[in-house]
Amino acid sequence: MTLADPRTRLQQLATEQGVSLARLSELIGRNATYLQQFIRKGSPRKLEELDRRKLARFLGVDEAELGAPEEISSQATDRSGRGDWIDVPRLPLGASAGSGALAFEEVAIGALRFSARWLREQGLDPRMLSAIRVEGDSMEPTLRDGDEILVDRSRRPLRDGIHVVRSGDALLVKRLDTAQPGQIVLVSDNPAYRPIELPRGEVEVIGRVVWKGGRL
Repeated sequence: MTLADPRTRLQQLATEQGVSLARLSELIGRNATYLQQFIRKGSPRKLEELDRRKLARFLGVDEAELGAPEEISSQATDRSGRGDWIDVPRLPLGASAGSGALAFEEVAIGALRFSARWLREQGLDPRMLSAIRVEGDSMEPTLRDGDEILVDRSRRPLRDGIHVVRSGDALLVKRLDTAQPGQIVLVSDNPAYRPIELPRGEVEVIGRVVWKGGRL
């Protein structure tokens, strides 16, 4: 099989997954225009190995699709546990179930391993999944401080459930009430927290929470 040019493929993946080139550039610790220059101006000529690996892991693709030599790509695939198991990147972001956690650089600090069969049965695309930690108590008893949650970033119509959203520089994990035209109400499960009403334009829905795990 002939692979697409790495620049073309990277642009395609960014578009499919709804993530900007600026965000991906920040993910690998580069300035916001780095990957835009790589794609449009051919500078750098190829991605550095560490940058390529981080991007491939985040986007859920084989390194070969981003220009890795075949032998490196095969080794990376073996390490990732693909096949019976899928490694979902764990990001060092706290989705606040309280007043709001600042969104830091989205570079994977590890992974949570899930059964590939279970993910398929749930209708989940591994490329669109991220794992992050809950901070705060506003979603108790459903989600507790320190719980790990699996977030599906697929572009789908909003429906009932818990979502991770971005408002300004803060990430929040809340239920969404979209009944009011032009507004989104962020609702906490903990009755001690009042609903937050925001204009739709001030809320970016990152994804839907589809799994949780934590200590007893």
